[in-house]
Amino acid sequence: MAIGFGRKTTTNTPAINQQPLSSTDQDAAFGDKSYYNGFGSGDDENQGTTRGPRKMSRIDKPVTKSISGAGGAGTSDDDDMSISVGKQMELEAGNAIKYRTCSWQKTAALLFSEYICLAIMSFPYSYSVLGLIPGLILTVVIAGLVLYTSLTVWEFCLRHPEVKDVCDIGQMLFWNQKWAWWFTAVMFLLNNTFIQGFHCLVGSKYLNTMTDGAVCTIVFSIVVAIVSFFCSLPRTFSTLAKLATLSALFTFISVLLAAIFAAVEKEPPRGYDPKDPIALYLIPQKGTTFADGMNAFMNISYTFIGQITLPSFIAEMKEPRDFPKALWAVTIAEVILFSLVGAIIVAYTGSNYYTAPAFGSLGNTLYLKVSFSFMIPTLIFLGVLYASVSARFVFFRLFAGTRHLGNNTIKGWAGWSAILAVTWIFAFIIAEVIPFFSDLLSLMSSLFDSFFGFIFWGVAYIRMRRADYGPGFWKQRGIRGIFGFVFNIVLCLIGLLFLTAGTYASVEGIVQGYASNSFGGPFTCKSNGLLG
Repeated sequence: MAIGFGRKTTTNTPAINQQPLSSTDQDAAFGDKSYYNGFGSGDDENQGTTRGPRKMSRIDKPVTKSISGAGGAGTSDDDDMSISVGKQMELEAGNAIKYRTCSWQKTAALLFSEYICLAIMSFPYSYSVLGLIPGLILTVVIAGLVLYTSLTVWEFCLRHPEVKDVCDIGQMLFWNQKWAWWFTAVMFLLNNTFIQGFHCLVGSKYLNTMTDGAVCTIVFSIVVAIVSFFCSLPRTFSTLAKLATLSALFTFISVLLAAIFAAVEKEPPRGYDPKDPIALYLIPQKGTTFADGMNAFMNISYTFIGQITLPSFIAEMKEPRDFPKALWAVTIAEVILFSLVGAIIVAYTGSNYYTAPAFGSLGNTLYLKVSFSFMIPTLIFLGVLYASVSARFVFFRLFAGTRHLGNNTIKGWAGWSAILAVTWIFAFIIAEVIPFFSDLLSLMSSLFDSFFGFIFWGVAYIRMRRADYGPGFWKQRGIRGIFGFVFNIVLCLIGLLFLTAGTYASVEGIVQGYASNSFGGPFTCKSNGLLG
């Protein structure tokens, strides 16, 4: 998607850094000390309209130190190059624990594990409520929007290689205001902890399904949290990428088996009533409420929106310029997989017999348990991934500039373990206080994805283009500039829709669920398994 990504053709605009790039800097490889490779930290007044890689201006001076400790608030223009990717790699070369070690293939594995996950099995529910045709259209549209905004995230990280996570970006986007950092940090940690809690919840749901509720649900949630804690201990994404590959592979097998079993099983879907024949709804049915439709839409959106982790992943890449390779690979795969699995399952089990996750719609108990069992790695790993992202956020700030950050010290590992333990304790509490599935997905989408999925990146586009072209940036490139500006304003409005109407629909769904006794109580031993 090329909206807003073009070559700069004018030099009559201000930039944060006015120093020209030398020819050495322009010819340097991305991972070299001269990081920018044509993506300049400012305008070069002597270059005019010479063709070449488009320079990209910073929107502001560094406000944070990189993982290696280079750069930081108060850095002068002369020191901009000290925060380059190459410099970061050079500074941590002697460390026992190196962070800038991820290849694009390993980053792709992390992305696949994040997106190819249990939430795929909520697509049949969404297609049942929205109708198959609108559901498939929205799947493609949301995928396209997330792809575009993810490329915006990537471009921002290229311009600001010292960025460690989305919280640094939040502060930079809103003119280096400290409140913006704290606001982003609170949402960031809550979002990640909610996802950890969600996986404690679904882990207990799986164990109850397999054992027919043989043990108290609270015990199952504790078991999942403990196992997840130990799996979270590796400190680099490069190490976690190996587990990520396994997680994505097993999830693919799981959802593929579920789709196949739905097509070949002789039993009717679970809860089948002969008076209510299996039906496939191509469009929303009469009586579908606004809250129902928004919740179904949020389920689709939540599965795609994951930009909150992208800055953290890019911060550990050896070659951040290669990130789009991983991004395109996962986007193409997820659109195909989500659409096929959702459509096949809802077609064979019926729009009127949906469950979330859709394993519960399978009429054959053996098929249900076999397909659900292949989901075990992702039930653990996705929570692990978000726990690791949260722990990095805290750890890098507590131990910045110390030897504990990049070496195997007792204090370093004790601090890392303690941070992880706290996140999993809170995750367990959330899992027990909010024991429901699809409504939790929708609530997270409306509260957090409004900012991390759309608003932040619409603002990022506007600020980056203003840094490149000045206050009248939207006029500088004709129709392309105008369209890019309007499109990103629309992205911000979509985010506000999530925040307002989405939150209303999510809360309404939760209220209705409790009114109809659809949810278990908090801290209950009652089984939450798919078989009742």
